[in-house]
Amino acid sequence: MNKTRSRAVVALLSICTLLAACAVGPDYRRPDPITPEQWHVALPHGGDMGDLAKWWAQFDDPLLAELIDQAQRDNPGLNQALARIAQSRAGVAAARSALFPSVDANASAQRGNDNTTAAIQNLGRATLDAGWEIDLFGARRRGREAAQARYEGAQAQWHDARVSLAAEVAQEYVGLRTCEALVKNLGEDLASRMESERLTHLKVNAGFGAPSDDALATASSADASTRLNAQQAECDISVKALVALTGLDETDLRQRLTDRHGLLPVPAQFSIRQLPAQTLLQRPDLAASERELAAASAEIGVAEAARYPSLTLSGTVGVQAVRTGGTTFDGNLWSIGPALNLPIFDAGRRAADADAAQARYDEARATYEGKARQAVREVEQALVRLNSASAREADAKRAAEGYEKTLAASNDLWRAGAGSMLDLELSRRIAVSSRIQLLGVQRERVAAWISLYRAAGGGWSATDRVAGNVSKD
Repeated sequence: MNKTRSRAVVALLSICTLLAACAVGPDYRRPDPITPEQWHVALPHGGDMGDLAKWWAQFDDPLLAELIDQAQRDNPGLNQALARIAQSRAGVAAARSALFPSVDANASAQRGNDNTTAAIQNLGRATLDAGWEIDLFGARRRGREAAQARYEGAQAQWHDARVSLAAEVAQEYVGLRTCEALVKNLGEDLASRMESERLTHLKVNAGFGAPSDDALATASSADASTRLNAQQAECDISVKALVALTGLDETDLRQRLTDRHGLLPVPAQFSIRQLPAQTLLQRPDLAASERELAAASAEIGVAEAARYPSLTLSGTVGVQAVRTGGTTFDGNLWSIGPALNLPIFDAGRRAADADAAQARYDEARATYEGKARQAVREVEQALVRLNSASAREADAKRAAEGYEKTLAASNDLWRAGAGSMLDLELSRRIAVSSRIQLLGVQRERVAAWISLYRAAGGGWSATDRVAGNVSKD
């Protein structure tokens, strides 16, 4: 009898194992990004794509790299991303555990009377209860696939947060250095206008000018003062933005910013690979979207499997003791057996769940394809801005140099007594204006490099490990 029971159990387990080899739902295949075969903008050269991971260290301003490193050491956004990784990692463990049997220990003690006898009963029981839902149609395995994909996606999102944070700190820092340079030039412009105002006032008082000239000069000085004050406020706002991004004390940050005051950092160049798809593989946000697509695909299988029968094996072993009327009865107890659930009628609920899972997959697919197109757009727009700023910078430099020479000539004429102070100050304002224009173009060029860094993925690779106490498996 025992041999017959053992054979039946073995046969049942063998059948379950064979049935569990199948999994309903689609087997996921990574889609090819919908991208053009080549870029339609001139590509930068002179560097290597692999240098992106250490690109900030190649600037001629070491403080920029220090601020980025400080921001990435302790940033609420990155900490949130790490927390999401921890959550998804726990989800993987939970999904994996669902594939295995569960065993629980239970103990109970009762004392009472069932009113059929006058005797008081004492009942004690201790058991080990085991249960295992056979993964007949792959619901548990598909659930594990979805959890694993989301775990990998959470890691890619952390890397994307790092790349975005580095770019944000860099853009803010470049904006601050540009602002400082503008304040210097606007201060010189204000001084020139105030000198013109003084000379015009003397001219009008001497009867060689109309009062309207005096009013115009006064208005011009006031306008320059307004622009200077507004620009100084923008510098203060940039400093406070860097404080928020890096977590540094503002006094300490301002002290560190005194070096290289008003000097824009010069970035190192890097190259863009010829094929857009190759570059897009470097974007962690696109990788995260692709992993969400994989999870949505696996969840179709979970929903489909719910429409099929489920089989659960359960068993109990333990001891029990009953004491009543001064007599004790004790012994061992055990049970084992399968439980089969057959879905018959649910008014279409399971079918609707499967349709919803398919719709979520279609939505994730559309989101992924949209992100791929957006990635191409961002790279090409950054390339256009970079090429435009590079071309205009050369012209802006020539213009600034020419106006500086004109200012020097006007100054020589004035010192020789052959020129007027008003002409000199006008030349000075034109030279200052050309410097401001050059600063704007230079900022555009550096900002375009930073945008290209962000659009090209920031040197991220799928093999990169996550920093902190949550690491990649």
